[in-house]
Amino acid sequence: MYITVINGTEKHGVTYRLKEMFLAEFRDKAIITEYYLPKDCPNFCTGCISCTLKGENTCKDAEYIGKVDRSLLEADLIIMTSPAYVYHATGAMKAFLDHFAYRWMPHRPATEMFGKRAVIITQCLGAGAKSAAKDIKQSLSWWGISDIGIFTGALMGNVFWDKLSVKKQEELTGKMKKLSRKYVHMDYTKPARTNLTTKIKFFVCRLMQQSLHKNDPEYLDGKYWAEQGWLDKTRPWKCSVLSVAL
Repeated sequence: MYITVINGTEKHGVTYRLKEMFLAEFRDKAIITEYYLPKDCPNFCTGCISCTLKGENTCKDAEYIGKVDRSLLEADLIIMTSPAYVYHATGAMKAFLDHFAYRWMPHRPATEMFGKRAVIITQCLGAGAKSAAKDIKQSLSWWGISDIGIFTGALMGNVFWDKLSVKKQEELTGKMKKLSRKYVHMDYTKPARTNLTTKIKFFVCRLMQQSLHKNDPEYLDGKYWAEQGWLDKTRPWKCSVLSVAL
């Protein structure tokens, strides 16, 4: 089994500790690849849209993005972590997600994504964890992922784990272990189910791509959809293949 983790900060704080709790169940069962932001994606997306118009390999940061993209496509489970900064995911996480605009469904989503499972781990001092998780979930869902588990923790006292009350530590630990057990016992030999919302998004984008491809057969996105067979009867959620089971 393969797990890819995208950490929204290099800081080894509460979010890191919660992520380590989640992964504890998988350590002897999976090959885990981790990326830390901004180290592994150090540059901002400049909005040049070269990735969508000319191909992802033309991105100025392709050396970073290509490596992470391959890991995401190989993964059976994707973990995204981020503390809440001013009610949202970290700036480094946002910069990372901006680089993957070409993977959104209106452009060139990957067949593999439709069968994947993902977990988002966020936490905050007071409020904002749910908003941070929403930032990440929006991208994951538009990549084609339907099965997305979310952990949101509100510390409500101190930003340091060792200074949290025993009751709060036990509460967060219990919630995290429950989520971890849920995902460790899943059958990863079978792709995750694609929900109705994802299918509706796909069919709306399909109508758009049919029109674009008809008007310009060389337009990159429309050509990609045609090559996948999606403009005809092929559907990505019927073709998704995952790697190795637990």
